[in-house]
Order: sequence, then C-alpha cells, then structure tokens
Amino acid sequence: MTTIDSLSAVLPAGAVLSDPDVIERYRRDSAAAPTAGTPLAVVRATCTEDVQEVLRWASAHRVAVVPRGAGSGLSGGADAVDGAIVLSTERMRDIRIDVATRTAVVQPGLTNIEVKRAAAEHGLWYPPDPASVDISSIGGNAATNAGGLCCVKYGVTGDYVLGMQVVLADGTAVRLGGPRLKDVAGLSLTKLFVGSEGILGVITELTLRLIPAQSPASTVVALFGSVNDAANAVVAITGLLRPAMLEFMDHASINAVEDHLKMGLDRSARAMLLVQSDAPGAAADEVAAILAECEKCGATEVFATDDPAEGAAFTAARRAMFPAVEKMGSLLLEDVGVPIPQLPAMVTGVEDIAAECDVLICMVAHAGDGNTHPVIVFDPTDADATDRAHRAFARIMELAIALGGTITGEHGVGRLKRDWLPAQLGDDVMALTQSIKDALDPHGILNPGAVLH
Repeated sequence: MTTIDSLSAVLPAGAVLSDPDVIERYRRDSAAAPTAGTPLAVVRATCTEDVQEVLRWASAHRVAVVPRGAGSGLSGGADAVDGAIVLSTERMRDIRIDVATRTAVVQPGLTNIEVKRAAAEHGLWYPPDPASVDISSIGGNAATNAGGLCCVKYGVTGDYVLGMQVVLADGTAVRLGGPRLKDVAGLSLTKLFVGSEGILGVITELTLRLIPAQSPASTVVALFGSVNDAANAVVAITGLLRPAMLEFMDHASINAVEDHLKMGLDRSARAMLLVQSDAPGAAADEVAAILAECEKCGATEVFATDDPAEGAAFTAARRAMFPAVEKMGSLLLEDVGVPIPQLPAMVTGVEDIAAECDVLICMVAHAGDGNTHPVIVFDPTDADATDRAHRAFARIMELAIALGGTITGEHGVGRLKRDWLPAQLGDDVMALTQSIKDALDPHGILNPGAVLH
C-alpha cells in the first residue's frame, strides 16, 4: 500500500484528494504568494476524528500538515509546502446555539456571516466582523485572532472564544475552556491557541460568546484635506468616547471604491472617516461630539445620518476596498498597527514611503484601534516595480515597529511577515515561542514555515 493510500484507508471515501488540478486550488491563500509549494494531497475533514487520523498518520510518517479554512487569509499562513498534506476544514459546518448561556458551539468551516446569522435568529449577536465577513471561516478567524470594523468597541475574535477542541500534532484531541464567562482553572491554554496560526494544533470546534443584538447605529461621515487631519480627528474622538466603528480611507482607496461601486464618493477628498455610535440613549450626544471633533481637526465636510440604509451603504463602501483595489494590479497587503497617538505619524509616514518608493499605496484603517491596512499595488511583470513594492512593504513594517506598533494587527504573521517578527518581539520572546512550538509539535509537522523559521 502506498503512503497516501494508507492515509485514504483510515478516512471516509473521497476525503483525500490528489488530482493535480484540485490540489492547485488549495496551494495558496488570498495573499497569492508565488513561493507556495505543491502538497502531496488535500484532505477535507468532516469531524474531529478525521483530523486526528490525519495527524496520527502525519506524525508517524513525518509529513507536514498545513491547516486551511476558507483560504481567505492575507499573510501566506495557509500556503502549502512541498510534500505536505493540506488539511481543509471547509466541510466541518455544524453549529448549535445555546440561548441560556449565550454561546454558539461551532465547527471551524462555517463562515463568519453564517455564525452571525445563526445567532441573530435568537436575537443574539456575534460581534467580530473582518472585512472578509462573507467568506472567511470562523476557524481561520480564531487561528489568526481576526479583528474587523466593530473591534474598536467590541473587541476581536479572541475576546469571544470561551473554549475549543483542538487536535495536537500527535493526534490527541483536547478540550479547553467551555461555556463559562469566568474560569481561571489552570493555565489560559485556550488563549494560547487563539492566534497561533495552525503551528500548535488544529482547531476542530469553538465555543463562542454571544451578546444581545446591537442597537441601531447613527453614522458620521467626515472628509478631510489631508490624512494627517483625519488621523488627528481619530486621536481626538477616541480620547473622548468609544465609537462602535471608526474607519479611515485615504484618497487612493476612496477613488478605487468609487471606480468599483459608482456610489458618489467625493473623489477630491484626501481622507474620509466613517464613524458610528450605537450608544443606547446617548447616540445623539456621541454624534454631536464626533461632529465637533472632526470640525476642530479641519474636516472639509461632515454630516451625520441615523438612516440605517445610508449607514450600511458607507460601511459597504469601506468593505469593498480590497475587491476594488484587486482590479488595479497585484497586491502586497499590510495590517500594521500602532498606538492611537502614533496614528498621524503612521499614515503620513506611509504617504512618504509611497512617494519615496514610487509606488501606489491605497490605505484604509480600523482607525479607532490603530490598525492600518496600507495596500501596495504593483505590476508583477515589471521587475523594478516589484522590487520597489517589496521595499515599500518592508519599510512600512519597520515604521510600525519604530512607532511602538506591530507588524500585524489581525491578519497574522504567516509566511509573508515572518522575517520581521524578531525585530518586534526580540530574541527572548522568539526563543520562548520556539520552546512552546517544540513542546507541542516536537517533529515540526504543523504548518512549517509559518510564523517561525
């Protein structure tokens, strides 16, 4: 029996895919890195037991396993390596809502929006909302500790993960946490696996905290003559209150979205802020404060609406940035974050880098929590343009670190940002991280090359 046949023998019929055309579709995540390898096979698991069988087999044969959700990641974290098994959780789609405990027990293959909709049927809400809410898997969200537009007030994925089932490298399945809001028994191992990017184990089930449905939001849209003015307004607003959303778009991203959607955005604006308040009984006061701070910081135009449809249209414009920019060329996507007071230096620094490297950078940001998304657009057939784009990519991460920030706020390190991680964390923390990896994955089979060398 061949090696791959011995794996097929312990899994349901059709779980193991080895057709080259099928494999090609599973080689890369949405970062589309050209360095992705060619896996031995793809396994589409349907349950925890399938994942256990794969990892027992892989551990015995010393074969690498690359966990994969929806493939919507933007850091190369799910890129295949040569000879590996790509372990897809896309068919793991069960969900149970427990209204009494306000929790959802979900398998990792559901999309974020599917979890939201299931919760909404019971008058509950799952807040984390990455821009890829319609396509990203909930397992991938947990593996990268994904954020999103509402995180400034409501927090990131990790704030809503109460428990999980995770399969370790040797095939052992363990349960961590559970449907308890307070639980300090033992080490916080659940949090260790959130954001671990598949290098410590494979998440096969999540227990998620749900909260009552969000109140209707009022929306403020402010236009500015410079990114610096807009960033100063963010600093001022967050110094006074916690909006439900505080998003930033620069001139290039505004125009890319307008080309894409034709919704009447002001093409002359150098920056735009989208701010929402959902404070029960106090939204009017918060909106008035937001308007005042935007005007103080030099907004050229500012208006407010409590029409949900109008607010949703502007939110859709912000979410459309990535598909809009994809039409313009190949992309290098950043998600660097800085402390809020450093946001003006970050956004103006990115403008300077774009000019100095002679590249187009379209920038949006979850500005309320300092998480910026400079997106570098380039022509991959032009060697000089490609070189300039990669130089800009490196300089943006170096700028974030210099400002006391991070090389990734929500996308994960993956493979694209791995080389810059030591500069942020330092040698001692890198060594500690490697020690944890070695303890849980002594043969180094789980997602090799992601996060750590």
